[in-house]
Amino acid sequence: MREAQQLVEQLRGYSSCAVAFSAGVDSTVVAKAAQLALGEHAVAVTGVGPALAEGELDEAKRLASLIGIRHEVVATDEINTAGYIANAPDRCFHCKTELYTHVEQIAKGLALATLANGANTDDQGDYRPGMQAAADFQVRSPLVECGFGKEVVRGLAAYWELPVWDKPAAPCLASRVAYGQQVTPERLRMIDAAERRLRELGIRELRVRYHEGDLARIEVPAEWLPRLVEDGPRQTLLADLRALGFKSVTFDLAGFQSGSLNQVLDAATLTKWRR
Repeated sequence: MREAQQLVEQLRGYSSCAVAFSAGVDSTVVAKAAQLALGEHAVAVTGVGPALAEGELDEAKRLASLIGIRHEVVATDEINTAGYIANAPDRCFHCKTELYTHVEQIAKGLALATLANGANTDDQGDYRPGMQAAADFQVRSPLVECGFGKEVVRGLAAYWELPVWDKPAAPCLASRVAYGQQVTPERLRMIDAAERRLRELGIRELRVRYHEGDLARIEVPAEWLPRLVEDGPRQTLLADLRALGFKSVTFDLAGFQSGSLNQVLDAATLTKWRR
């Protein structure tokens, strides 16, 4: 596959690297290419904090073992960072700054020359405060450097037989908390448990958004809405989410929308953090 060879050659030019590894399809493809290109001179680094969904660390460990890349796991402390807790529109900047601080420390300790992430060309032009943090740490984005978007990345994952090739995008749990509402471990646990409850029904793409007053706004594909609002499933789901700590539960009639919380941001904010 031409794109596979191109990505491996791009990473070979790094001489050595530490990959910020979330176990999503993008960073998994970069980690795989880094291992092929650099062998023992490539390391995958996974940051673990309260916003990491249950099961994702185990998934990262499994994928790193499958790829054959050295895997470092580091505890991050963004939950004690004022800018992160406040949850202004730049929250992701503070989170990524914390992550890249640790990735950089590991890279320096192992004498690795480059930091890399899984950003792809589809991320460009979107609202991405975390990309400023990447720029601050001189993190390279090999997928962007090769001109690869999400479709190509999924093709690469399938070519390398990586089981995440069709994994839905899974931003950190803090991205579900409405701007201006504080990010707390308790709220993140509520969101995580609620989303796991919905996945048990067979729904793959979904979000449970946290809003003021312990309100849950559920986003699922539109075709799921008729099934979930029937009396039996609706009452069961309502009881389950109230037991988790949500006082009110709503369905968003627009259905699943990645990044829907950004719709409240003004043009100036979007322009400032667009990458």
